[in-house]
Amino acid sequence: MYTLILQLPSSLFSDRIKLVIEMDCIFCKIVNGEIPSKKLYEDDKVIAIMDVNPVVDGHVLIIPKEHIEDYTKLNNELLLHIYNIAQKLANEIMSKLNSRGITLTVNYGDSQIVKHFHLHLLPDYQLKDKEKDIEEVYKLLTQ
Repeated sequence: MYTLILQLPSSLFSDRIKLVIEMDCIFCKIVNGEIPSKKLYEDDKVIAIMDVNPVVDGHVLIIPKEHIEDYTKLNNELLLHIYNIAQKLANEIMSKLNSRGITLTVNYGDSQIVKHFHLHLLPDYQLKDKEKDIEEVYKLLTQ
C-alpha cells in the first residue's frame, strides 16, 4: 500500500502523508543534521555534500533543503541557485583534484534512488576510477 501511495500524484497527498515521506527521506535527515555528512557548502537554500558512495573521486551532491522530489516542481530561482553553486564548486573541484572536466547529472523517475531532487557533480579523470578514500578527497576539497 505504501508503494501505491508513492505512485499517486503528490497533489493528492495530505500534509500528514507528505510529512511521513519527508521524515523518511535520508536527504531531509542530512539537511536537518540527523545524519552526519561531509559538507562542502551550505546556505539557506541548499547544501553540497560528498556522496558516501562516490562513483569517482570528488563526487558531490547539491541538495535543496526543501523536500522536492520532482525536478519539474523546482522553481526557476532555486534551480538557478543550484546551478550557480554547481559552477563555483565545479571550478574548485577541478582545480583541487586535477580534474579535466565535470559532468552534471540529475536522475529522475525510476533511476532516482533517493526521491529528493539532487544534482550530481562528477569530476572527469579521463575514465579513471575512484582511487582515493573519501576522507582524503574531503580534506583536499576543504583546504
